[in-house]
Amino acid sequence: MISVTIWQQKEDLLLIQINNVVMANNVFGEPLITCSNEPITGYFRDGCCNTDQTDAGLHTVCIVVTEKFLQFSLAAGNDLSTPLLQFGFPGLKAGDKWCLCALRWKEALQHNYAPKVVLEATHEKTLDVIALNDLIKHASR
Repeated sequence: MISVTIWQQKEDLLLIQINNVVMANNVFGEPLITCSNEPITGYFRDGCCNTDQTDAGLHTVCIVVTEKFLQFSLAAGNDLSTPLLQFGFPGLKAGDKWCLCALRWKEALQHNYAPKVVLEATHEKTLDVIALNDLIKHASR
Protein backbone atom coordinates (compact mmCIF):
# COMPACT_ATOMS: atom_id res chain seq x y z
CA MET A 1 0.00 0.00 0.00
CA ILE A 2 1.27 3.49 -0.85
CA SER A 3 0.73 6.22 1.71
CA VAL A 4 0.72 9.82 0.44
CA THR A 5 0.61 12.90 2.67
CA ILE A 6 0.69 16.47 1.34
CA TRP A 7 1.07 19.50 3.58
CA GLN A 8 2.26 23.08 3.36
CA GLN A 9 4.98 23.73 5.94
CA LYS A 10 5.25 27.41 5.10
CA GLU A 11 3.53 29.47 2.45
CA ASP A 12 6.47 28.92 0.07
CA LEU A 13 7.31 25.27 0.82
CA LEU A 14 4.99 22.46 -0.15
CA LEU A 15 6.03 19.05 1.14
CA ILE A 16 4.84 15.75 -0.24
CA GLN A 17 5.51 12.58 1.71
CA ILE A 18 5.23 9.19 0.02
CA ASN A 19 5.67 6.13 2.23
CA ASN A 20 7.28 8.33 4.92
CA VAL A 21 9.79 9.86 2.48
CA VAL A 22 9.58 13.64 2.05
CA MET A 23 9.67 14.73 -1.58
CA ALA A 24 11.38 18.11 -1.99
CA ASN A 25 12.62 20.27 -4.85
CA ASN A 26 16.09 21.37 -5.85
CA VAL A 27 17.24 24.88 -6.82
CA PHE A 28 15.68 24.42 -10.28
CA GLY A 29 12.27 23.52 -8.85
CA GLU A 30 12.70 19.89 -9.91
CA PRO A 31 12.62 16.83 -7.60
CA LEU A 32 15.62 16.75 -5.26
CA ILE A 33 18.03 13.91 -6.04
CA THR A 34 20.23 12.04 -3.57
CA CYS A 35 23.45 13.78 -2.57
CA SER A 36 25.26 10.79 -1.02
CA ASN A 37 24.61 7.47 0.64
CA GLU A 38 28.35 6.77 1.08
CA PRO A 39 28.99 8.49 3.34
CA ILE A 40 25.38 8.89 4.36
CA THR A 41 24.56 12.59 4.53
CA GLY A 42 21.72 15.01 5.14
CA TYR A 43 20.16 16.54 8.22
CA PHE A 44 17.91 13.48 8.43
CA ARG A 45 20.71 11.11 7.33
CA ASP A 46 18.54 10.07 4.39
CA GLY A 47 21.17 10.78 1.72
CA CYS A 48 19.39 13.95 0.61
CA CYS A 49 19.80 17.60 1.55
CA ASN A 50 16.28 17.75 3.01
CA THR A 51 15.40 20.28 5.68
CA ASP A 52 12.61 21.41 7.98
CA GLN A 53 12.06 24.00 10.70
CA THR A 54 14.24 22.05 13.18
CA ASP A 55 17.30 22.30 10.90
CA ALA A 56 18.85 25.48 12.32
CA GLY A 57 21.96 24.98 10.17
CA LEU A 58 20.03 24.66 6.91
CA HIS A 59 22.03 21.61 5.70
CA THR A 60 20.84 22.06 2.12
CA VAL A 61 23.89 22.49 -0.15
CA CYS A 62 25.20 19.29 -1.74
CA ILE A 63 28.94 19.83 -2.12
CA VAL A 64 31.81 17.84 -3.57
CA VAL A 65 34.39 17.98 -0.78
CA THR A 66 37.87 19.30 -1.52
CA GLU A 67 40.97 19.25 0.66
CA LYS A 68 41.07 23.05 0.41
CA PHE A 69 37.52 23.28 1.79
CA LEU A 70 38.23 20.78 4.59
CA GLN A 71 41.18 22.92 5.73
CA PHE A 72 39.01 26.07 5.59
CA SER A 73 36.26 24.38 7.58
CA LEU A 74 38.74 23.15 10.20
CA ALA A 75 40.18 26.66 10.58
CA ALA A 76 36.61 27.97 10.97
CA GLY A 77 36.02 25.53 13.85
CA ASN A 78 34.19 22.70 12.06
CA ASP A 79 36.39 19.61 11.70
CA LEU A 80 34.74 17.51 9.02
CA SER A 81 37.69 15.23 8.31
CA THR A 82 38.13 13.53 11.69
CA PRO A 83 35.97 10.41 12.13
CA LEU A 84 33.49 10.39 15.02
CA LEU A 85 32.61 6.72 14.92
CA GLN A 86 30.45 6.92 18.05
CA PHE A 87 28.10 9.06 15.95
CA GLY A 88 28.48 7.00 12.79
CA PHE A 89 30.52 9.76 11.11
CA PRO A 90 33.45 8.37 9.10
CA GLY A 91 35.10 11.75 8.47
CA LEU A 92 35.12 13.34 5.03
CA LYS A 93 37.79 13.25 2.37
CA ALA A 94 38.25 14.97 -0.97
CA GLY A 95 35.71 13.69 -3.49
CA ASP A 96 33.00 12.85 -0.96
CA LYS A 97 29.60 14.48 -1.41
CA TRP A 98 28.03 16.09 1.66
CA CYS A 99 25.03 18.21 2.64
CA LEU A 100 26.61 21.39 3.95
CA CYS A 101 25.06 24.26 5.90
CA ALA A 102 24.12 26.99 3.45
CA LEU A 103 25.75 29.75 5.52
CA ARG A 104 29.01 27.78 5.79
CA TRP A 105 29.10 27.46 1.99
CA LYS A 106 28.39 31.18 1.65
CA GLU A 107 31.20 31.92 4.12
CA ALA A 108 33.57 29.69 2.12
CA LEU A 109 32.51 31.54 -1.04
CA GLN A 110 33.36 34.89 0.53
CA HIS A 111 36.85 33.56 1.38
CA ASN A 112 37.42 31.84 -2.01
CA TYR A 113 37.17 28.31 -0.58
CA ALA A 114 33.72 27.35 -1.87
CA PRO A 115 33.58 23.74 -3.03
CA LYS A 116 31.69 22.63 -6.13
CA VAL A 117 27.94 22.14 -5.78
CA VAL A 118 25.67 19.39 -7.11
CA LEU A 119 22.78 21.65 -8.09
CA GLU A 120 20.23 18.87 -8.67
CA ALA A 121 20.85 17.64 -5.10
CA THR A 122 20.83 21.11 -3.49
CA HIS A 123 17.53 21.95 -1.76
CA GLU A 124 15.51 24.94 -2.98
CA LYS A 125 15.57 26.51 0.52
CA THR A 126 19.24 27.26 -0.15
CA LEU A 127 18.04 30.10 -2.36
CA ASP A 128 16.81 31.91 0.78
CA VAL A 129 20.46 32.67 1.62
CA ILE A 130 22.54 32.08 -1.52
CA ALA A 131 22.01 33.51 -5.00
CA LEU A 132 21.38 30.95 -7.73
CA ASN A 133 24.09 32.58 -9.87
CA ASP A 134 26.70 31.93 -7.16
CA LEU A 135 25.67 28.28 -7.01
CA ILE A 136 25.73 27.92 -10.79
CA LYS A 137 29.24 29.41 -10.95
CA HIS A 138 30.36 26.61 -8.64
CA ALA A 139 28.39 23.78 -10.23
CA SER A 140 30.10 20.41 -10.39
CA ARG A 141 30.18 19.14 -13.95
